[in-house]
Amino acid sequence: MQVYTHTVRVEPDHLDDLNHVNNVIYLQWVQDIAKAHWMSEATDDMLSDYFWVVVKHIIDYKGSAILDDYINIKTFVQDAEGVTSTRIVEMYHSETNKLLVRAETTWCLMDAVSKRPTRINEAISNLFK
Repeated sequence: MQVYTHTVRVEPDHLDDLNHVNNVIYLQWVQDIAKAHWMSEATDDMLSDYFWVVVKHIIDYKGSAILDDYINIKTFVQDAEGVTSTRIVEMYHSETNKLLVRAETTWCLMDAVSKRPTRINEAISNLFK
C-alpha cells in the first residue's frame, strides 16, 4: 500500500469560534490530499480521461489543533473495486503524534467524456499499491 503524506500549518483562517481548526477545514484537507495524491501518480492520459467524485465521507474527530500547530496528513487507498475506491486519511499532531482526525471516503471514478461512473482499470488500481 502506497502512503502519500503532506504537512500543513494551522493558519488563523482555519480556526472556528473556539480557536480550534474548524471541521470544514479538516474536510477540505481530506479532499486536498486525495487530489494531490491522484495528481502525483496519474498519467496525463488518466488525468484527461477520468475524474473522481465523492460518494461518502465518514469522519472521526479524535482531537483538536490550534493556531500554528503543524498537522501531518497521510492518505492511502484501502481498496478499489468496480467503480469505487475507499481512501483513508489520517491527521496527526506533528509534535505529539496524536491522531486528530481519521476519515474514510468513498470515491467514484468518472469518465471525463460521458460524465458517468466507469470501472477502475488495472492501471489505475496499480497506482496506489
